[in-house]
Amino acid sequence: MAKYVLIHEVGKDLTMELGEPFAQAIKVNHTLDAYWVGSFYLREEGKLYCEWDAKDTDSIRQVIAKVAPDFKDDPIYEMELNINSEDYRS
Repeated sequence: MAKYVLIHEVGKDLTMELGEPFAQAIKVNHTLDAYWVGSFYLREEGKLYCEWDAKDTDSIRQVIAKVAPDFKDDPIYEMELNINSEDYRS
């Protein structure tokens, strides 16, 4: 499976209380073809960046369409390079 980043424009007022129901719904609805890994939020940008392991972008969009139809057109990018510091642990 490839790794993808999905970028949501969520504004500068996102809190854990607002995001938690969405996160729980994504976790319940992920599939073998699209698995949500985690997210990070940059308040200054008003964007939520979500990492996915998936067969393709359509698989991710199918999960998103079930849970948050307003986000179905948000951009998804395939990660071409993912460098993890743990790969360089001595």
